[in-house]
Amino acid sequence: MLKQQLQQKLQQKLSPQQIQLIRLLELPAIELEERVKHELEENPALEEGNEISDDIEIGEENRLDENGGGEETEADISLGDYLTEDDIPDYKLREIRERSQTKEDIPFSIGQSLNEFLLQQLGLRDLPEKQMKIAEYIIGNIDDDGYLRRDLSAIGDDLVFLAGQEVSIKEIKEVLSIIQDFDPAGIGARSLKECLLLQLERREKTPVVELAIQILKSHFEEFSRKHYDKILRSLNITEEQLKQAIQEITTLNPKPGNSWESSMETVMSQVTPDFIVEAINGELYLSMNNRGIPDLHINREYTEMFQNYTANKANQTSEMRDAVQFVKQKLDSAQWFIDAIRQRQETLQRTMEAIILLQRDFFLTGDESALRPMILKDVAERTGYDISTISRVSNSKYVQTNFGIYSLKYFFSESMHTESGEEVSTREVKKIMKDYIDGEDKRKPLTDEELATILKEKGYVIARRTVAKYREQMDIPVARLRKEI
Repeated sequence: MLKQQLQQKLQQKLSPQQIQLIRLLELPAIELEERVKHELEENPALEEGNEISDDIEIGEENRLDENGGGEETEADISLGDYLTEDDIPDYKLREIRERSQTKEDIPFSIGQSLNEFLLQQLGLRDLPEKQMKIAEYIIGNIDDDGYLRRDLSAIGDDLVFLAGQEVSIKEIKEVLSIIQDFDPAGIGARSLKECLLLQLERREKTPVVELAIQILKSHFEEFSRKHYDKILRSLNITEEQLKQAIQEITTLNPKPGNSWESSMETVMSQVTPDFIVEAINGELYLSMNNRGIPDLHINREYTEMFQNYTANKANQTSEMRDAVQFVKQKLDSAQWFIDAIRQRQETLQRTMEAIILLQRDFFLTGDESALRPMILKDVAERTGYDISTISRVSNSKYVQTNFGIYSLKYFFSESMHTESGEEVSTREVKKIMKDYIDGEDKRKPLTDEELATILKEKGYVIARRTVAKYREQMDIPVARLRKEI
C-alpha cells in the first residue's frame, strides 16, 4: 500500500569546497603539483604568477575556516549578486562537484614489462607454430614475480577451448622448459625449489654449486626449516662446506620477476619531502617545500569580462546569459581552488609545527630513542583540528631533516610505562629489541621469552606475546628461522 507523509530530517552535507579541501589535504607534494597543473589547464580563469587582480584580490581575509567556509568579501558579493546557485543549471553545478570529488590519477611511465621481455625472447626462437602458441599462452599465465602457478593440465584445457589446440602435458612441459631457459634465470618456475634449482643449473659446476643443488633436491624441507644438523648427518659434510653451500643459495633470487617490478617501485619510491626541518645551533627552522607549486591568481580578462556582462543586465540575450553563467562558474571555481590551496598550506604548517614541538629532541639529535610517545589526538589538541584532519595530513607526507627523510607516520607511536612509571615510546622498546637481535649469537638466537627477560632487566615490563607482536611489526622472523651455522 502506498502512503504519503511529511518528515523533517536534519542532514549534514559537504559542500564542493569542503570536499576539494579534503582531497587536497591528502595529496603529497608531487601529486599536488600535478593537481595544480591540471587545474591551470582546465580552468582559463586561473593563472599562475605573482600578479594579483585588483578587482578580485585573494587575501588573508578570504582564507577558508577549518570546515572549508570563509568570510564573504565584496568580491564574493559582486559575483553572487548577478546569479545565485539556483540560477545556475544543474549540469554546471554537477561539473563543479564532480571535479571536486574526482581524484586525479597521475600517469607515470615505466620500462618494458616482464611479459613483453619474455615475448621478445620467444620471438628470437625458431619454433613450430603449435609450440609458439603454447609458449605465448604460458607466458601470459606467468605471475609478476616470475612464477607459473597454474596447473599444466588447466593450461592444456584452456588451449583446447580458447585456441582450439589439442596438446598433451608432455608437449606443455617441453615448451615450458624452453621458457625456463629465458632470462631472468628462474623464470617460469612452479615452486621456490624449482626456481632456485633453475638458477643454480646455469652456474659453473663447482663443488659448492654441486653441493647446493644436492641440498635443494634432497633436503629442501630441512634447509627451509634450518634443520642444519640433519643435513650435516645425512650428507656427511663439514659445517664449513654447508656454510659455503648456504651462502651460494642465498645469492639466488627467490622472485626473479621482481627485477621488472623494481623499475615501477623506483619511480614511485622517489620521495619529494613536503616539509624541511633544519637544526641550526640548537634551533629548529621549518619551511614548506613549495618549489613546484606556483603562485595563483584570478585571470584579469575573465574578471573584466564578468564586470562588462553585469554592467549591461538590461540588454542580456539568452546567449549572453549562458556566457555569464559560464564565466561565473569558472571564477568561482578558481576562487575556491586558490582558497583551498592556501588553507591546505596553513593546515600542513600548523600540524608540522605541533609535531616539531612534541618531537623536538629527535629533530635536534636524530636519536630514535628520543622519540616521545605521540598519537593523532596529541597533535589534534595542539592544533585545534579534528583527528581525521591530522590523519589526512600525516598520510603520504614526508619531512626532510638533518638526519634523513622520514614519513610523518614515523613520529607517531603508542606509549608504555617502565617500572619507575616513566612513559616511553614503543619505538624505543623496538630499537632495544633490534639492537639485541642484531648482536645475538646466530648459532643460538634469542627467543621471545629471552628478549622479554632482557627488557624486564632494563626496566621495561613487557609480556612475551607483546615482544612477539613488536618483532613481527619489524619483520623479524622467529628465533628458529634466524639460526645460522
